[in-house]
Amino acid sequence: MYDRLKGFRDFYPGEMSARREVVDTVETAAARYGFREIGTPHLERTQMYVDKSGEEIVEELYAFEDKGGREVTLTPELTPTVARMVVAKQQALSKPIKWVSTRPFWRYEQVQQGRFREFYQTNADIFGSTEPEADAEILAFCADALTDLGLTADDFEFRVSHRDILGGLLRSFDADVDVADAVRAVDKSEKVEREEYLGLLSDAGLSYDQAGEFADLIERGDLDEIAEFGGDDVAAAVENLRNVLAAADDFGAGEFCEVSLSTARGLDYYTGVVFECFDSTGDVSRATFGGGRYDDLIESFGGQPTPAVGVGIGNATLQLLCQRAGVWPDEELATDYYLLTVGDTRGVASDIARDLRAAGNVVEVDVSDRSFGAQMSYADSVNADTVVIVGERDLENGEVTVKDMASGDQTTVPVDDFPGERDAPTYEDYE
Repeated sequence: MYDRLKGFRDFYPGEMSARREVVDTVETAAARYGFREIGTPHLERTQMYVDKSGEEIVEELYAFEDKGGREVTLTPELTPTVARMVVAKQQALSKPIKWVSTRPFWRYEQVQQGRFREFYQTNADIFGSTEPEADAEILAFCADALTDLGLTADDFEFRVSHRDILGGLLRSFDADVDVADAVRAVDKSEKVEREEYLGLLSDAGLSYDQAGEFADLIERGDLDEIAEFGGDDVAAAVENLRNVLAAADDFGAGEFCEVSLSTARGLDYYTGVVFECFDSTGDVSRATFGGGRYDDLIESFGGQPTPAVGVGIGNATLQLLCQRAGVWPDEELATDYYLLTVGDTRGVASDIARDLRAAGNVVEVDVSDRSFGAQMSYADSVNADTVVIVGERDLENGEVTVKDMASGDQTTVPVDDFPGERDAPTYEDYE
């Protein structure tokens, strides 16, 4: 026996059917907003991530040298890849560019609740608009996806912040502050004790008193106070945040949004509005997903200046939220019809199966030459709604037997009338 690698998962058919239903729901919501599906490679040059995040990122990658001597890695995230794709065809692409995809990623990191070394995300991005409506549309798509899954405003909340507010406030202090380090400290603030948090801010260049003043300011979250304290740049960021929230309200997502300036998103490339989705009850401690604006990334990849905003929805954490709220789909198989054959009846059974499948039904036929009882047990195991018994004796009378598996009721039906003109005939149609 070979053991499965740590941080990687197997998905059996029942689990996979539930996952597929959720992904389809999220992608359908994205399609309604005009996001177009793309496909991306699972292998990229390692240097692309080093240039974006520094040499230390290699420790988190599944990186190696390929047979051509190239340093490559399994992709740990999508944003650099889509940035590369935009740069490659920037002149030919109509703006705004709205892309969506669902696929796996890989990071070599500590396995914990909702975090695996191979993980699946749906990513949606808008390139080419600086307007608040673009940020708001990402929030609205996310809200629609979650409510389409059966979640309500009692189940989740979007914590919305602005990186330029945080950066502007930090620069307003009379101190030599490493803004990136300080923002990363803010991102950790809810995971550590206050003293440790203030220590991290101090390490980034604030005095202890300044760190406390800054922490209190963003904790209160009074946007008027913050705009006045931080000066013109912060005031402009506050106005942008308010405009995004107003647009989100118009788009139907406002009820899910709350200002939370301690939401910072740790990645350095974020430039404006950022947000994370959390379980409202707190039972799921990790963010379900997050995103934000990254206006400088395309230019850093050699393209023309192109504003961008996007979100990455993690399948694992979304599953935790849906399970907590009781809306995760049943992890079971679904079969519309099982064609049970007795004797030399394959030809007739195959004709019926083709007609039913042509109408869009899920149909199974025995392929193992099993007994009547074994076939019936199998039909039950795949949750067949209806069993159609195609037996030699019935066919001598020009009939088949239609059995409702839920009630156990059955009746004989003329073989020429099944399925007949019906797309999905059941026992009730013939009783």
